[in-house]
Amino acid sequence: MLGTCFVLNLLGRGIGDTYTVFLQPIEREFGWSRSQLTSVYSIYLLVNGCIAPFIGFMFDRTGPRWVYAGGLAILGSAFVFAGLLQNIWHFYLLVGAMVGIGVSMTGMVPASALLARWYRSRLSIAIGIAFSGVGVGTVLLVPFTQYLVSGWDWRTAYQVLGSVLLVAAVVVVLALPWKRFAAGNPALAPAARKEGEAEGGWTVHTAMRTSTYRGLVLTFFCTSMGMFAVVVQLVVFLIDCGFSPLAAATVFGVIGMLSAISVMSSGFVAERFGYRQTVTASFAGTMSGILVLLCVSAWPSWPLLLVFVFLFGLCMGVRGPIISSVCTRHFAGPRVATIYGTVYATNALGAAVGSLVGGVLHDVTGGYATAYVFALVSLSVAATPFLLLPALRDFR
Repeated sequence: MLGTCFVLNLLGRGIGDTYTVFLQPIEREFGWSRSQLTSVYSIYLLVNGCIAPFIGFMFDRTGPRWVYAGGLAILGSAFVFAGLLQNIWHFYLLVGAMVGIGVSMTGMVPASALLARWYRSRLSIAIGIAFSGVGVGTVLLVPFTQYLVSGWDWRTAYQVLGSVLLVAAVVVVLALPWKRFAAGNPALAPAARKEGEAEGGWTVHTAMRTSTYRGLVLTFFCTSMGMFAVVVQLVVFLIDCGFSPLAAATVFGVIGMLSAISVMSSGFVAERFGYRQTVTASFAGTMSGILVLLCVSAWPSWPLLLVFVFLFGLCMGVRGPIISSVCTRHFAGPRVATIYGTVYATNALGAAVGSLVGGVLHDVTGGYATAYVFALVSLSVAATPFLLLPALRDFR
């Protein structure tokens, strides 16, 4: 079951991140501005966030089989048709909106809720392993997509990836024991009630009234806003600095690989050293990596780039599993997927804002430095809840 969540995260979010490879060839063919193209990614993230509460509600009512299968089918269809498109609004609809829906249906909202039925004391570790599928998907799919684009063209690449996803949807429906997965671990005792929890269990309304919920929302939103101001244009930035397209895509993939390692180990590290300490250290590493990237823009070199990759990659994915674990543990109950969906929505909304602001700042200034300063400010704000709020600072 844990392996299934890992693979579905790999396919869903990994496919979503391949847009960084498509950005330049589409820009070259159609002549659209960078802000127009990054706004496609922003729509994807915005829809991904807005629909997350509904996906959580759907999971709580229907279970995992049709949520996951439907998500893969939507993704596959969007990618197959994307290879035929000509107008920018077509990309907004398919690569933006439909991909956003599909990624949300195959992502961490259903996975976290499903894992919460099987794990309690080691839930943060299990979520970290499942979450690492995102990074592994980036490692495998971004370079593979660049290979398809370089060897054929971006339209063929979209259609090949879409066909793979449609086959995966059939496998998910027919081959996996979803009834057993959905039943959960019968040995888990009911969780003790927490302060602020209503008699019938947590609801979205009662959760929103807690400082834990508000702190998780602020951290998720500002973290993704800062990160996506950088990562959406990273491949193009490196090409502009003089690195080859394949080298730039490979660097992006290596960052994903390091992110997968950090995501997978974040649960172990948080339980060993503490949640606050782990989150704070990851923010320090990410911000240091962005400062190095500013140096790369001025003095392009492989040594500086490798320092950036190491710092940024190893810290990139640490916060997501920890926030997911805190949310699903604190608000455990029959509505946990719906509650986590509303928290996750702010992560996607922040990513949408960050990717759009990054593109606009590039068009206005003609460079990337202003977007990187914006990212540093956002990440500084994101770190404050785990430093100042007792509910998160002292979480065990």
